[in-house]
Amino acid sequence: MIDFKALAKKHESKLKNIKVACFDLDGILTDAKVHYDGEEVGFNRSFCVYDGYGMKLLMNAGLKVGVITGGNSVSVQKRTEQLGLDFCYMGNEDKVGAFKDVMQKYNVKADEILYMGDELFDIPLLKASGFSATVPSAGPEVLEMVDYITSRKSGEGCAREVIDMLRYAQNIHPVLEDIKL
Repeated sequence: MIDFKALAKKHESKLKNIKVACFDLDGILTDAKVHYDGEEVGFNRSFCVYDGYGMKLLMNAGLKVGVITGGNSVSVQKRTEQLGLDFCYMGNEDKVGAFKDVMQKYNVKADEILYMGDELFDIPLLKASGFSATVPSAGPEVLEMVDYITSRKSGEGCAREVIDMLRYAQNIHPVLEDIKL
């Protein structure tokens, strides 16, 4: 079991200033597999609902949340629209421009952005961000330079693991209505 309170305390100096949470898609929000369903549909991906709910918790607390991905498909567009994310940049492996646009759009500094990615082209964003995270299956260069490596695998709630750490560091907790039985 993950002790989110202890993790939040360990990384509190970086996490408390985060205003934007930004995620790569393939290998983070998915298991890094794409399924080709023909030219009419294109590539499909599977997403973890735990990650999506965590993203909504952050947005409800006032943080900006979104995706910067090199991939571009209908499944990506539909999922990000379904979640109502604040931003989604797709189809360009050079992600620096999108990162700079997020900074300008939301008037934040790089150290106020959490970025989670797993591939070599994520390194500039991981280096620039205020808090960086990845998954155990990331490349060695990525594993060596991030602030945190999740215990959960790609597409299996790894983003939620980082989101929950951020929530505890910023005291973001959902308001739960009393359930009457």
